[in-house]
Parts: sequence; C-alpha cells; structure tokens
Amino acid sequence: MSVDLSRWLARSALYVPGDAEDKLDRILERGADEVIIDLEDAVAPKAKDRARETVRIWLHDLPVLDNVAVWVRVNPGALREADVRAVAGAPALTGFMVAKTETVDELVDLDKLLSSLGSTAGVVPLLESARAVLRAGELAMAPRVQRLQIGEADLRADVGITAGPDERELLYARSHVVMASTAAGIKPPIAPVSTNFRDLDAFRASTVELARLGFVGRACIHPGQVAVANEVFTPTSEQVDAARRLVGRWEFAGAGVAVDDDGHFVDEAVVRQARLVLARARHQG
Repeated sequence: MSVDLSRWLARSALYVPGDAEDKLDRILERGADEVIIDLEDAVAPKAKDRARETVRIWLHDLPVLDNVAVWVRVNPGALREADVRAVAGAPALTGFMVAKTETVDELVDLDKLLSSLGSTAGVVPLLESARAVLRAGELAMAPRVQRLQIGEADLRADVGITAGPDERELLYARSHVVMASTAAGIKPPIAPVSTNFRDLDAFRASTVELARLGFVGRACIHPGQVAVANEVFTPTSEQVDAARRLVGRWEFAGAGVAVDDDGHFVDEAVVRQARLVLARARHQG
C-alpha cells in the first residue's frame, strides 16, 4: 500500500542520501513538497546494504503524510529489486525514482514486482542517457509512470555536452521531455538539479528559465535551494485571480469561446493552462 499523491504538483523535491541518518531525521522540516531518499549516486558502493536498511526502518516508522510526497531513488541493475523489496510496503511511500531507466521492459518488470508485493507505488523514470531521452515518449506510457525526470550529470557525460552559462546545449533534451510528458498525458516534469548550491541568484535565474520551458518544479540537492524553487513555482495571487476569472468566463460562455481580461479571445488550450495554475495553487496553498 502507498500514499496516493498522484495529482500532486511538486514545486521542490529535495534529495537526501539514504545512509545519512542525521539528514533523514530533519528532511521533512526543510519545506520541500517532495523528498527523494537516495539509495543510488549519493551512497558509496560499500554502504548500499546499510543505506537500504536505514531507509527501510525510517520509512516504516514514518506516518502517512498528506503534504509531502516521499520517493526512494533505487539503483539500476542487480540492486534494484532488493531496494524495492525493502521499502515497497511502507505506508508513507509515494513511489520510486528509477535511476538510469533506458527501456520500457524495465518498467514493466518493476510493475510486475510491485504488483506481486501488493504495492500501488508510482514510478518516475530518470532519463540519464541519449537513449533514454529519445525514448521519453515510450517511457512516459509505461505502467505506473507519473512523470519523467532528467538526470543531467549522466546525460552530459553520455552525450559529451559541455554546457555554457545559459545551458542552451541542454535545451533540446529538456524541451523534448516536456513535450513527451504532455503527449503522454502524464504530469509535467520537474526540472533537473543544479550542483551550484551556493549561488542562489544563479539558481533562481535558471529555475525561472526552466519554468518558462514548461517544468512545474525543480529537484534540489541542498535545503537552501528549496525556498527559491517554491517561490518560483508558486503562482502569485494575481495569476490565481486571473486564472479563476478566465475559467469562470469559459464555463459561463459554454460555447468554446471566451475573452480574457485584455479583451483577447481564448480557446481551450489557454483555459487548460489556467486550470494548471489553479491546480498548483490548491496543492500549494
């Protein structure tokens, strides 16, 4: 059994190493909409077993939460099944971040394993290679997938990308994943991490740019980034009021045409965007 946060739209998702017990004890106080307990890159190979047991105990002692989603990033390959089996039964678990996903078959196998364990946990494939990004549309349609997420450190290494200050070299991959998510009818993705956690002004600027591309939240590696991500992805009161008026006018018109505050005609696509603003405001208010 897992907590149902399937409609949750996270502004921030904070990573924490699975073997860092002191950080686990404080992670829920950091203000993030989601936490990602990491059993993969943040844990040294020799510490994998201890981290898995630490996370198992922590998660099973955790009450069901209605305001924070709890994900576990599991290892690829032979360690994946052991990671999943350790925590799949935790009531507070939202689901699994599946590191280095490359094929639909992996996700089908994971679905079968979770079903055998009686778990309703969701899945977020982490796209960390050229192959994964180019298969984003297929992966988005796999069982249990709630959204996609890009792992850019591995993607850069795989492709040989050296990003400049504006990171335009990553634009294709980012936009492709946003488009694939929309086409599949799943939730919009949250944006990749920034390893520069000291320069919060730069983090804010890049987060604003990612929001303009269609991301609705951002993964964070440091608590200091959380407040910035939350602010950027929280609709302002003016945006919420405008969206509410627009939806109201659309529903009142009832004929496929409405007019916005500036006297412009709008269609269903514009109204969908307004409803997304309202959905984010409801979840984050």
